[in-house]
Amino acid sequence: MAAPVNQGQVRGANRRVRSGEDFDIIIGFLGFWAVVLLAVTVWMEVTAQPALGWALGLLVTLLALYGMIRLRRRLPERTGSRRR
Repeated sequence: MAAPVNQGQVRGANRRVRSGEDFDIIIGFLGFWAVVLLAVTVWMEVTAQPALGWALGLLVTLLALYGMIRLRRRLPERTGSRRR
């Protein structure tokens, strides 16, 4: 008799841990782009070029980062490895 094939379903505990790790990845991604947009905005201001669009993009990125961090606090801490 063949073993049952996993159809992509994850048990409840593992799903919560994985979603926390996914939030960490998204937070890191947003943090990287926030730093890039900050550098571009500062450069545009220093060189006297229009920086409003870059600054608004930075604002949106920072607001998204803030929201993701607040949502992440509700999830359990990251684990070193997933329990089976």
